[in-house]
Amino acid sequence: MGTSVQVTPLCGVYNENPLSYLVSIDGFNFLIDCGWNDHFDPSLLQPLSKVAPTIDAVLLSHPDTLHLGALPYAMKQLGLSAPVYSTEPVYRLGLLTMYDQFLSRKQVSEFDLFTLDDIDSAFQSVTRLTYSQNHHLTGKGEGIVIAPHVAGHLLGGTIWKITKDGEDVIYAVDFNHRKERHLNGTVLGSFVRPAVLITDAYNSLNNQPYRRQKDKEFGDILKKTLRAGGNVLLPVDTAGRVLELILMLESYWADENLVHPIYFVTYVAPSTIDYVKSFLEWMSDSIAKSFEQTRENIFLLKYVTLLTNKTELDNAPDGPKVVIASMASLEAGFSHDIFVEWANDVKNLVLFTERGQFATLARMLQADPPPKAVKVTVSKRVPLVGEELIAYEEEQNRKKKEEALKASLIKEEELKASHGADNNTSDPMVVDTGNNHVSPEVAGPRNGGYRDIFIDGFVPPSSSVAPMFPCYENTSEWDDFGEVINPDDYVIKDEDMDQATMHVGDLNGKLDEGTASLILDTKPSKVVSDERTVQVRCSLVYMDFEGRSDGRSIKNILSHVAPLKLVLVHGSAEATEHLKQHCLKNVCPHVYAPQIEETIDVTSDLCAYKVQLSEKLMSNVLLKKIGDYEVAWVDAEVGKTENDMLSLLPVSAAPPPHKSVLVGDLKLADFKQFLSSKGVQVEFAGGALRCGEYVTLRKVGDASQKGGGSGTQQIVIEGPLCEDYYKIRDYLYSQFYLL
Repeated sequence: MGTSVQVTPLCGVYNENPLSYLVSIDGFNFLIDCGWNDHFDPSLLQPLSKVAPTIDAVLLSHPDTLHLGALPYAMKQLGLSAPVYSTEPVYRLGLLTMYDQFLSRKQVSEFDLFTLDDIDSAFQSVTRLTYSQNHHLTGKGEGIVIAPHVAGHLLGGTIWKITKDGEDVIYAVDFNHRKERHLNGTVLGSFVRPAVLITDAYNSLNNQPYRRQKDKEFGDILKKTLRAGGNVLLPVDTAGRVLELILMLESYWADENLVHPIYFVTYVAPSTIDYVKSFLEWMSDSIAKSFEQTRENIFLLKYVTLLTNKTELDNAPDGPKVVIASMASLEAGFSHDIFVEWANDVKNLVLFTERGQFATLARMLQADPPPKAVKVTVSKRVPLVGEELIAYEEEQNRKKKEEALKASLIKEEELKASHGADNNTSDPMVVDTGNNHVSPEVAGPRNGGYRDIFIDGFVPPSSSVAPMFPCYENTSEWDDFGEVINPDDYVIKDEDMDQATMHVGDLNGKLDEGTASLILDTKPSKVVSDERTVQVRCSLVYMDFEGRSDGRSIKNILSHVAPLKLVLVHGSAEATEHLKQHCLKNVCPHVYAPQIEETIDVTSDLCAYKVQLSEKLMSNVLLKKIGDYEVAWVDAEVGKTENDMLSLLPVSAAPPPHKSVLVGDLKLADFKQFLSSKGVQVEFAGGALRCGEYVTLRKVGDASQKGGGSGTQQIVIEGPLCEDYYKIRDYLYSQFYLL
C-alpha cells in the first residue's frame, strides 16, 4: 500500500465555522489551521482539546482569526506544544491580528481566555518558510517534506504541499486564481494528480462579476454617498483583505481627484502598514517590478490616514469621510462603536466587503431584507473612582499581605527542612541548639540575641572532612593569550532575539505610543455595559471583495488538478453537497465530505517501492535537464542485489522501440509571447492561437473526464504545408523535450 493518510475534521465542515483539521501521515499528526471565530466560544475547541497533546506539527495557511485565532489558547490551555510552520507574512500579520483581537475585547469585557504574553509565547514557536521552500522534517517525521505555495487570498496565504515517498497531500482552502493589485493568483493549477487534495466548498455556489464592473460599482457608490454628505464605514479584518481595499481606495482617489479623508482605524494600524511595506517580495509581480523601476513603495499611503483610537477619529474635521475599521463581524472593535453612532443617519453607508461570520451582527445586517432595528451592547472601560477605588486598593493590599505571609511561611518551612537535612548528615559545622547541656555562658543572650557557636571539645566523625567554606576549583583552560573561551557562550540565540524584538520592538517601536500605553496601562478600571436598540436607517450594501475563486473557477481548477482522492471541508451543507456531486461526476470517483471528528482513510491505492539503479544501467542512460530535474527514458529489468534490495538492471535483449514523448507543459499565453519575440504576428481568436495568416494552434482533449483530470491533452497545429507551418512547428517543438 501507499503512504497512510487519515483526515479528521476538528472544526469547520458542513458549516462556515473556523478551520481546524487533523491530518495523519504514517502516524505523524499535522494540525492544519487552528482557527476561532469572533465569539471566541471555547465549546468549538472541544474536538481539538482531545487531540492537542498528540499533535506533532502545526501548519498555518492564512493570517486571520478563522485560520489561527485559537493558537494562543490551545498552547496555553489545551496542551498544544508542537512546532508551528507558516510564511513570514502569516507570522507577522497573524501576530498583529491577535493583538488587535485581544485589545478590542479587553476594552469592552473582562477577557481572560488569553493574554498578550500568551500570544507572544504561541508565536515564538513559529518557523517561517518562503514560498516553494522544501522543509524536511526530522525525528518522527523523517521522510516527510512540507512546502508552502501561493494561495492568492491573503498576503502570505498558503497552499500546503506535504510529500512522503513521492505522494503529495495538498491542503488548499481559500485560494484565488485571479491576479489582484497586491497578490498573484494561486499556483494550485500547477499541481496535477496529487494523491489527496483537501479543499473547501465555501464559494462553490457563488459566481462573481468581472473585476472592472465590480470596481466601478464600488467607486460609484462611495462617490455618491460622499457627495450626498454621508459617511462610509467599511468593516474589515485587521491585516488581511483590508490591504487590497486600501490600494483600491488609493487608486480611485488619485484617478478621481477626491479630497474626502480616508481613515484606517485599528489598534495596530501603523504596525500593520509598516510590516506590509517590507513584504513586497510576497506580493504581485507588478508591484515588485514597479518598485525595482521607481523605488517607490506602493504602501506609502497618500490618501489613507492611520489611527489607533476612536478619540483621534472623533477629533477629525467634520464632513463626509471613509472609515476602514476592524472588526469585520461588528462584534467588537472600532467598527462596532462607529456603526452604533452612524446607523441612524440615512445619508451614511455601511459597505460590507465580505460575508459576516455566522450569528454575528454583520451577518444579521446582510440579511435580505435587512432588519430595521437591532439590539446591541455598548461597553467601555472606565477608571475606578471614589469608594470603588478605595475598595479595590484595600483588596489589592489584602492580597499582597496574604501573598507576603504565604511566601514567608514557605521560606520558613524550607529553612526548617534544610536545617533538618543538615542535622541528619552529621555535618561538623552544625550545632545542635537544642542541647540542654550547653552552659548559659556559652549560648546565653548577648546584646538582646542568641548566637550559635562551636562547642569546645566537639569531635567530628573520622569520615568527615575538615570544616571549611565551599571552594570551587577553576578548571578553565588557558593558552598563551589568556583564558580560552567558547564563542557559542556569547551568541544570542534566534529565539532570544525574536523574543527581545517582539517585546521591545513591537511594543516600544512598532506600536504607536497610544497603543503601547493602552497595553501597559495598569490603572484600576471596570467595564460598563449598556444595551441599546439601534434604528438602522443607513444604507447597507454587500459587495464581494473576499478574494476567493468563485464556483465556476473552483470546478475548472479541480478538474485540471484531478486528485486521486478529494476531501471537501468548510462550507455550508448545501455548498458542500453541490460540489461533492459535481466532483463525483466530473473530477474523480473518490470524494469525501466527513463530519466533525469523523476519521476517513484516504490512503493511496498505489504501491511505492524503493529500487536501486545499477551502475551498468546508468552508464548507458542519457539524461536531459528539464528545469531543476534531469529525465531520461529507461528500459530495464527488475532484479535483486546481494542485500535483497530491488534493482533495475539493463535488459538482456534489445528493447523494442518506443514512441517519441514530448515532456513539458505549454501555456498558449507564454507561447504567444515567445512567437512575438521571434517576429511572428500572433493573436488569440476563439480560444486558439492564430500565428501569421495561415497557421492556427489549439489545445484539445477531454479536460473533465471522470477519474482522470487533465486527460490526454494535445496541441493541434492546423494550416497548409508552407514555410510558416514548418517554422511554427519547429518553434513549438523547441518548447518541449523529446525522449
